[in-house]
Amino acid sequence: MPHQRISSGKSLESVIGYSRAVRAGSHVYVAGTTGVLPEDHPDAPGDAYAQAKHAFEIIETALVEAGALVGDVVRTRVFLTNIQDSDVVGQAHHERYCATLPASAFFGVASLIGCQAVVEIEVDAVISGEA
Repeated sequence: MPHQRISSGKSLESVIGYSRAVRAGSHVYVAGTTGVLPEDHPDAPGDAYAQAKHAFEIIETALVEAGALVGDVVRTRVFLTNIQDSDVVGQAHHERYCATLPASAFFGVASLIGCQAVVEIEVDAVISGEA
């Protein structure tokens, strides 16, 4: 079965050697995604809630490119540098997935790649009707 590899075009993908997402059959795996924009960007999110919302937007773009929808997400993993941010990141998660209720886990971690990143999110999806 051939795999479809999706790139966001970020330089880190080629430096580290990964894809933003990979589709294998009806399954889509989206790599850890942060919501940090360059500091000089006018909409650069600083807090965990804003970073999570932006990360979900990036994830949704990758899902759509792979032929999936937000409703196809079956699992999420959320990594936080400050576990006390779980309430606000949980709010952003709820706003995106309250209709589909994927299996989910939140983890506290010491740090993330990218000095401004305080949240990183991975998702797995199964495209409806193709399982």
